[in-house]
Amino acid sequence: MRTLAILAAGLLGLTASVLPTLAQTITDGDTLKLNGVTYRLWGIDAPETKQDCPNGWPAGRLATTHLQSLISGRNVICERKDTDRYGRTVAICRAGGEDLGALMVRDGYAWAFLRYSADYAGQEALAKKDALGVHRHDCVPAWEWRAAQRQ
Repeated sequence: MRTLAILAAGLLGLTASVLPTLAQTITDGDTLKLNGVTYRLWGIDAPETKQDCPNGWPAGRLATTHLQSLISGRNVICERKDTDRYGRTVAICRAGGEDLGALMVRDGYAWAFLRYSADYAGQEALAKKDALGVHRHDCVPAWEWRAAQRQ
């Protein structure tokens, strides 16, 4: 299966990585490592690991554990879209065929990163409507939180 997926990705001109879940490392809510390659999930921005919402809700830690739960026991395939300024591969990653970025935003554990893509704006609108995760707890978007930490 792994060889077939990598061969298919090569024929389509995609960079793909397929590994069993046990070989994966979750860095935070929008970053994972597969086979030594660090992937930043395309089109989303999850709370930073140490980021809590104003009411104390541990958004960053929960986003990390939520991403871990989404990949647990599933093969992950990442398709390269870009490289970020830190040298990470920006990719759409899927677990069991489901887009991890879309799930993270829809479940309220990340924001659609509209600065780079509107791909997940619909999922964010639904998460806001349903007051899920970061939207229930009035969390500061990760990009604003990072900027405040630099001051």
